[in-house]
Amino acid sequence: MSEGDVRVFASPEELSAAAAAEIAAALRRAAEAGRATIALSGGGTPRGLHRRLAESHSDLPWERVHVFWGDERYVPRDAPDSNYRMARETLLEHIAIPPDNVHPMPTGASDPDEAARAYEEELRSVFGDTPAFDVILLGMGDDGHTASLFPGSPALEETARWVVPAEAPAEPRRRLTLTPPVLCAAEAIHFLVAGASKRAALACALSPDGPAPTCPASLVRPLAGTLTWWVDEAAGGRSTKA
Repeated sequence: MSEGDVRVFASPEELSAAAAAEIAAALRRAAEAGRATIALSGGGTPRGLHRRLAESHSDLPWERVHVFWGDERYVPRDAPDSNYRMARETLLEHIAIPPDNVHPMPTGASDPDEAARAYEEELRSVFGDTPAFDVILLGMGDDGHTASLFPGSPALEETARWVVPAEAPAEPRRRLTLTPPVLCAAEAIHFLVAGASKRAALACALSPDGPAPTCPASLVRPLAGTLTWWVDEAAGGRSTKA
């Protein structure tokens, strides 16, 4: 499987504008066919993308777009480090999307495994037997993790479940995450990577030697869809084509 299409930009701002335009076009095509689905990521890099979607693409048919999350910290939804809260403040509060179209990961149960199974049921109620998102947004940590799939995590070996609890090496340790089978089934996977601290991880993820468990992001390869890396120059991106 290909390492994907790597697109390099001078700044995170340029990266966000270009990625937002392509993602908006994909959501519009899917929505016009009936329904669009997107899974958002956490971290700092998506903030600019969210703002671009809200400001420059507010005319999207958001009433036919369903928003999910690729992972979540197991904290209340109003906590400062909640991925849902970040998306709400930077995107959801600024677009005309019906509340029923927003599907945050549940973090209120005392048992994260119970919460993971509940979210999988919600996904199945929307997708049926195949979790084929139109768009999945992903970031990448300095250690090569993506979503809440960290090096050495048992979740990397998951082949049956769609959502599992995960443990992070930093606080808050408890997380929920989509699993590789769900990520790889997407129609379009978009990685957003910015900053010099990501250089080593990006080199590993794009290594011609192929996927490596020490770099979970490298394991995300589409089964039939597309994979695009949106990278700034500080991260050391090099332009290639699939």
